[in-house]
Amino acid sequence: MLQALIGPVTGLLDKFIEDKDQKAKLAHEIATMAEKQMHEANMGQIEINKAEAQHRSIFVAGWRPFLGWCLSFAMAWHFVLAPVTMFICSYLGIEIPELPTFDMDSLMTVLLGMLGLGGLRTVEKVKGITK
Repeated sequence: MLQALIGPVTGLLDKFIEDKDQKAKLAHEIATMAEKQMHEANMGQIEINKAEAQHRSIFVAGWRPFLGWCLSFAMAWHFVLAPVTMFICSYLGIEIPELPTFDMDSLMTVLLGMLGLGGLRTVEKVKGITK
């Protein structure tokens, strides 16, 4: 949305500012304003993540591992345990009710996000920043 406003605003600079250097400088500042704000927001979130990870309480620092284990179980159930269970029961002639399924689209979205965070955590461990 902010990008849609940048063009008209920089067009207004032509009407009010005659100095080309100053116009170019202001146009550049306007164009990079959204990127600066996003960078500041990301840096703030990183600081919050660091504070959470150092917390002694498992309810503060442990939500990522908990989510990782839940997602891992869901993936294991969906791709390994449920098919093997159905195969074995079918082979043995045992009728079973329909097995539960998970919304894998939502789970994959969360899992891929967590893996991205996990990648950053691995970098921290390799560099010796964390325990």
